[in-house]
Amino acid sequence: MSLASASGSLLRSCARQQLTTSRAALASCQQSRGVADASKASFESPFSSNTTKIPDFTKYSSKKSPRSNQVFSYFMAGSLGLASAVGAKATVQDFLVNMSASADVLAQAKVEIGLGAIPEGKNVIIKWRGKPVFIRHRTQGEIDEANQIDHTSLRDPQADEERVQDPKWLVMLGVCTHLGCVPIGEAGDYGGWFCPCHGSHYDISGRIRKGPAPLNLEVPAYNFPDDETLVIG
Repeated sequence: MSLASASGSLLRSCARQQLTTSRAALASCQQSRGVADASKASFESPFSSNTTKIPDFTKYSSKKSPRSNQVFSYFMAGSLGLASAVGAKATVQDFLVNMSASADVLAQAKVEIGLGAIPEGKNVIIKWRGKPVFIRHRTQGEIDEANQIDHTSLRDPQADEERVQDPKWLVMLGVCTHLGCVPIGEAGDYGGWFCPCHGSHYDISGRIRKGPAPLNLEVPAYNFPDDETLVIG
């Protein structure tokens, strides 16, 4: 019985000690929570004040007169506008220069021919921009024949003087206006040019007279710098 009593006493003593410890821990926790609640209650939000108040920028403002500030602003705006315009002009100019024809292309744009080497009554064929060009040194009889035709009755009405700058020299592209073939000179029913592909006949002025071609042979841009020189292009 003494052993059982001693054990019971020990258990009760331990229980009392644990209860005391638990009560102390609970009191400490409640005290800490109270301190936290108190700190929360004393916290003030920075946004609780009036946020619509405009800051004072007086110390950053210019000490000069408003007119002086306007002049400076206008000067800066004008300078920036001028610089932008100059830059845009340079950009566009560089772009156009890069897009322009190269030197070799410009060299092919014009062809110079010496007329002294072409005898009267003969044809010469040259190449210009990848196309054949017929140059005919016409005789006086050929000129008269071309002018005697009533051009108003032709398929593509065009007088001879409209197709030549100098009656002695006939300059035309050697490309048939039907399908782009190259006609044969001094051939056909009218003594001019004949396209054997589909039978188009052109007279001594290069005008279509017979066959499927709808238009006269095209006359390119050309000029005579002097009596012995022809420049095409």
